[in-house]
Amino acid sequence: MKNPQLKKKHHTTDSNKAGRLPGEFEKHAATILGWPHNKEDWPQKFEPIPWVYTEIVKKLVPYEKVVILYNSEKQLSDIENKLTMAEVGGKNRIYVNAKTDRGWMRDSMPAFVKKGTAVHGVDFAFNAWAKYDNYKNDGRSSRILLEALEIPFEVPYHNGKPVVLEGGAIDSNGRGTMLTTEECLLDPKVQVRNPGFTAKDYEEVFAQHLGITNVIWLGKGIAGDDTHGHVDDLARFVNETTIVLCEEKRKNDKNYKILNENRERLQSALLENGERPEVVALPMPEPLSFDGMRLPASYANFYIANGTVLVPVFNDPNDKDALGILSELFPKRKVTGIGAVDLIWGLGTLHCLTHEVPAGGTGTLVNYRKA
Repeated sequence: MKNPQLKKKHHTTDSNKAGRLPGEFEKHAATILGWPHNKEDWPQKFEPIPWVYTEIVKKLVPYEKVVILYNSEKQLSDIENKLTMAEVGGKNRIYVNAKTDRGWMRDSMPAFVKKGTAVHGVDFAFNAWAKYDNYKNDGRSSRILLEALEIPFEVPYHNGKPVVLEGGAIDSNGRGTMLTTEECLLDPKVQVRNPGFTAKDYEEVFAQHLGITNVIWLGKGIAGDDTHGHVDDLARFVNETTIVLCEEKRKNDKNYKILNENRERLQSALLENGERPEVVALPMPEPLSFDGMRLPASYANFYIANGTVLVPVFNDPNDKDALGILSELFPKRKVTGIGAVDLIWGLGTLHCLTHEVPAGGTGTLVNYRKA
């Protein structure tokens, strides 16, 4: 199903009434994917990447709709050919024509909040992690998606300026508590998203637009992280009270000190209700490098869908342990490994390239029946 004709009327609202940022483990209406096309993101390794996306779609469509952003009719034809060859049924696929620069949907797409049963978009600005120059298409694609899916939205401002925020920088338990890192949001010199912002400024934005009442500030992200500290390679909520945190046992590894310091922070952290979260250790794969570059390989970059959890695996001895731990934490979902050795050369894996839309609301996703 291609996107309906975009309406000229914007759905922007100036309402200060915050919604509730759901946990990813809550029911979805759909998953958003931006089909890969930028070969510079995977130099010398691009050829297998669309087939990884094909596998992801195949694993998701039994459980929820998949909204696929595409750049051109030629690319759309190629997508459909690959899905047909992989015997992926037409059910639960929605196509939206929205040109992108890279397509890391976790960061360029809006946040989505629930206001009662209604779904609203929160269209934060995107500036390519304050690192790259080519991001204007990514910045526009979120608005195209919101209008195509007929989702009302607001545009967050603070002190008169639009707020930059990526989805990979935050993680929610759906009840008012958020995980994020000081390295990503508060570093005053490196990849500064919102110059001059303090922790208080961010917490005000989180409260006003995402309904967050409690922020757990972790320290640094993992080694090799191109985003300078995204939390989704580090620590994730798997339910309202449980956090998985990566653990590195090799003392000579760059992540050993980083992860131990974050573990110490979580030992004293509290949830919105004043209780301590349960913290479960998730192993790290052995260090992965390519062309002299340390890559941010992490099992924490899994994606939670309605009936499944997709987990990046790296042909590593710890793959089995990571899948086992997550299977115990998600007993009602099918936990599946997706080969990510090539994918991680793009400096992100499954959580980075996906973005959930929570269930509820009206519009295209609710009225959709069959592609």
